[in-house]
Amino acid sequence: MTNAAGAMLPLSETLADLSEGEVLARIFPRLPSADTELLGPGDDAAVLSAPDGRYVVTTDMMIQGPDFRLAWSSPHDLGWKAAATNLSDVAAMGARPTALVVAIAAPPSTPIGVIEGIADGLRDCCEALAPGCGVVGGDLSASDALTLAVTAFGDLEGRGPVLRSGARPGDVVALAGRLGVAAQGLELLFRLAVDADGIPDAELAAALRARHPEEVAAQLAPVPPIDRGPAAALAGATAMLDVSDGLAIDAGRLAKASGVGIDFDRAALGENVERALGGGEDHGLLATFPAGATLPEGFRALGVVTDAAGTILLDGRPHGQGGWDPYRGWDGSVR
Repeated sequence: MTNAAGAMLPLSETLADLSEGEVLARIFPRLPSADTELLGPGDDAAVLSAPDGRYVVTTDMMIQGPDFRLAWSSPHDLGWKAAATNLSDVAAMGARPTALVVAIAAPPSTPIGVIEGIADGLRDCCEALAPGCGVVGGDLSASDALTLAVTAFGDLEGRGPVLRSGARPGDVVALAGRLGVAAQGLELLFRLAVDADGIPDAELAAALRARHPEEVAAQLAPVPPIDRGPAAALAGATAMLDVSDGLAIDAGRLAKASGVGIDFDRAALGENVERALGGGEDHGLLATFPAGATLPEGFRALGVVTDAAGTILLDGRPHGQGGWDPYRGWDGSVR
């Protein structure tokens, strides 16, 4: 293996073999620049243009153990998912993603190829889902567990942000994206990609991904409908949020913020209704639109907003709001 200059590189080169500057020199060429970038990586901070005079900002973390397993996720998967989950939060405000700042902490024994793979995943996700969005800076550190922290910025393009608090009784509840596929992938991984002791196994995961590519990829490298966020804002969405922890729990958050209830149509949720309501990490966009409005392309109706504040109904009957809680696990049960 050689570098760009043709010099031989150690096959097992790790972070401990390199300085921070040398690691950065390996990462920067792999990362995309941002269209809004006035000053990118290399100084104490980046400088971005803000044509709207405002910007949306969000942040999220992924930690080895509770958030991902290295035996299941490739470095490219990790970079892709770290970008996608943040891009989706920006889109849920009705904004166009413009830039990411990425911090990575990793054990010194981590091969440099892992960090390069993460950078490739960040780049490919931005280019595929949010063209013009780039990585403008970040930080590197050492940690016992591989950790990625991403901060994302977005441009409202002159529109007001679409909040969780704007839904009104009579609005149509609609979703862009899929329901339950990522949860199905996670179920398959925990059932079929672990050894006899329940430890994640890379070979079993690879075989599972070959048999169930759609479900496993939906969990490890999701593809949120990023461009549908601004489209929903332009179409008059009254409220919106990213469905990351499960449809029922996230709909409950929207209902609480808006002081309304939501009644889902069972027939609109697919064959596995409980997985659709309780599964998370598909990162679809749940939005409400005025009654009679034409839904933008990519959205489908799931139900209606009611005046029963804070309630989640299924065909008019109360339904629980279980889903993912990082301190309790799925459905509110302590892990």
